[in-house]
Amino acid sequence: MMTRTLLPLLACLALAGCANIANTPAGTPLAQVEAKFGTPTLQCTNRQGQQRVIWSQQPLGQFAWGGNVDPDGRVQTIAPILTDEHFQVLAHGTWTPDQVRCEFGPPAFIDEVGLPSVRQIVWNYRYKQDHVWNSLMFVYFDRDVSHVTHFNAGPDPMYDHEERSHW
Repeated sequence: MMTRTLLPLLACLALAGCANIANTPAGTPLAQVEAKFGTPTLQCTNRQGQQRVIWSQQPLGQFAWGGNVDPDGRVQTIAPILTDEHFQVLAHGTWTPDQVRCEFGPPAFIDEVGLPSVRQIVWNYRYKQDHVWNSLMFVYFDRDVSHVTHFNAGPDPMYDHEERSHW
């Protein structure tokens, strides 16, 4: 019983500790952001050739924040990136696995789906769909895992037991 109470409390505390990262003023030195919020989960070069930094709660959390760093080492706007609105960037252009990772951070987990002749790799990102629903964003790659073919949201089975317990 204590575990059922303690885990949600710890999750709330972790979220509260990171929630203010989106309020970081543009132009703040990356070193100052790291001193306050910790080392980013991921640093990479994005599609536009800029340094990108991501603080992620994956694999079990539902939130991640990302921002780009200018050549002077100052972070531009830091924003939530695991949102329905932000996932829509995948609808434009061709996205490789490295580009997806650099845009959204590491996935919560990776699956294979489909029959053997049409197998696809699927990256799963935990997030709050519409800022409410415990969901996964499924990002599908072609057979060669060279680019995204499509993406869609669905319920996160990790939370099924909680929803059934209210009946």
